[in-house]
Amino acid sequence: MKRRMPFPLSKEKSFYDSLNDWIGDTLYDELTEKGFECRDEQIYMAFQIEKALKEKKVLFAEAGVGTGKTIAYLLPAIAYARYTGKPALISCADETLIEQLVKEDGDIRKISDALNLDIDVRLAKARNQYLCLKRLDEASNRLDEEYIEDIEVSLPDFVYGSGSLQSIIPYGERSDYPELSDEEWNTVNFHPIQQCLACDLRNRCGQTIHRNHYREAVEIIICSHDFYMEHIWTKDSRERQGQLPLLPDVSMVVFDEGHLLEYSAQRALTYEVQNSTLLNLLERIMVNDIREPTLQLMEHLIDTHAEFFDLLGTHAEQSENERKAIDKVNDIIETGKKAVELSTSLLEEFVFEGELYIIPEYELKMVEEYLDQYIFSMTLFITENDAVDWIEEPEGELTLVVMPRLVTDILREKLFSSRIPIVFSSATLSVQEDFSYLADGLGIQEFLSFSVDSPFDYDEVMEVHAYDVAMNDKANKVMELMETGQQTLILFKSEFAMKQFKEQIPVSSQSQMAFEGERELSSIIKEFQHKEIQVLCSYKLWEGLDIPNDALTQVIIHDLPFPPADPLFEARRQHANDPFREVDLPFMLLRLRQGAGRLIRTSADSGTIHLLLDPTEQQVKNEIEGLFPVEVVFN
Repeated sequence: MKRRMPFPLSKEKSFYDSLNDWIGDTLYDELTEKGFECRDEQIYMAFQIEKALKEKKVLFAEAGVGTGKTIAYLLPAIAYARYTGKPALISCADETLIEQLVKEDGDIRKISDALNLDIDVRLAKARNQYLCLKRLDEASNRLDEEYIEDIEVSLPDFVYGSGSLQSIIPYGERSDYPELSDEEWNTVNFHPIQQCLACDLRNRCGQTIHRNHYREAVEIIICSHDFYMEHIWTKDSRERQGQLPLLPDVSMVVFDEGHLLEYSAQRALTYEVQNSTLLNLLERIMVNDIREPTLQLMEHLIDTHAEFFDLLGTHAEQSENERKAIDKVNDIIETGKKAVELSTSLLEEFVFEGELYIIPEYELKMVEEYLDQYIFSMTLFITENDAVDWIEEPEGELTLVVMPRLVTDILREKLFSSRIPIVFSSATLSVQEDFSYLADGLGIQEFLSFSVDSPFDYDEVMEVHAYDVAMNDKANKVMELMETGQQTLILFKSEFAMKQFKEQIPVSSQSQMAFEGERELSSIIKEFQHKEIQVLCSYKLWEGLDIPNDALTQVIIHDLPFPPADPLFEARRQHANDPFREVDLPFMLLRLRQGAGRLIRTSADSGTIHLLLDPTEQQVKNEIEGLFPVEVVFN
């Protein structure tokens, strides 16, 4: 259902002319009268977005910190959604930044109140951000943990039938359980092996209820880049299977922190094979009276799969990288081929087992779906093609990851060939106002672009200090910088680097520190903003974190955020004439600019940035000096 336009339409003017007038009146006059700052850079950005809507083009909107980018894209998005009758979609870098966008004192709430606009905003989170009732039941039977019982007690009455289905409300988001660590949450959240269509609890599932809620949005849907990319990759296959796409049709897309979209696209296009998942699934269906040929094939596959992963572990790169390269020796390839043959034969046997109704239907369906993906992923791995593969160990689980190819062609075909306006918004989309690094990585050939500086007077409010510090002395230097007692954000290039730092500092110093992953991240950010903790350590919050005033006065860059020497970046380096200049350096500079941008968020902010430079990083001093709006003091 269309909502009332925020400005009148007439036959004398096109929608776009009327939108242009409304944006000007709103930003120059109405919001200024209600205490908002009038920023020329913000007004210019809003007019450029209006142009992109009219021409249905891709727009790279690079605007410095303090421009007011969110309001600049929200006003055109709201009007365009109401005009077209389809919601506008805002895609954020990750789930934490979704919460930042809709917080009580955020820009959406502010303009809603200031303009008396009832803005319909609905959140569409990634599937792993929701509780899975099936996995909760399994965890309850397997684990004797207090947090499991706390979750069960917190569930609404209707979940297990004691309440009316007419009183159904959304529930079960990650943010509903802030005290759970990431490790605990990962025992009860949605996992890709779950078969939602065959689940008997589907109609009472929190994820299903949330999906139904945001699919009815008429104005704004907010999701993460990862989830939007999953929607793009799965849209065709879900429709072929008679399922609804993960997201409804939208009128336009805004990629907030759009410089990170390529990495989300890569993650969405990967296939994963875990060491333990196959064993766990097959053991679930080894029930009494199963046919002997099926049982023998299952046992043979389990042994072959275990041998395959032993070989992977033996021939994996020994490094601190999260993604480890694999030396694909002949033994690995042959064992992988054997696993594929056994899996294919086992699927054929399951046809007969299904007719006997010995194995529970839901369990059998889940194993069959997993084996289909297992065969596809393993076949990609063992055949000669342009796939990129590696192993990693999330939560200690050895995992083979296979990405069929670089995402450029697929993005061009499935996203950028559409005739909907797409806006990339960020303070860091270009390298010296050249947008080709980002455009080439995404497969974008035609686009509009602009770049405007921040309106802040940085000379008055920010200092940047750089130090030559050996890696084994960085922890001591951080402890020295923390002696000032300031509210401090410490940024690390990886989870490994953050954990290594934590091991090097005294436990007694950690009482006023919070580390990403200990609890739900948005709850940690809230405590930091309220000064309940003094130091926030993170490897993700290089962008999007908005902590104004004296709640954040010091940012410590523990490591320059160069990309790792892992298989994914190696694939990009192989296609570059000068890998360091074309891949590594632009990535680092974009990310470093983002990290520095966490410090000054409003015209009332001030503080200091400290860069801890390893002696091996001296070659980039000149690039770093030119990156900041103030002089860098090298100590």
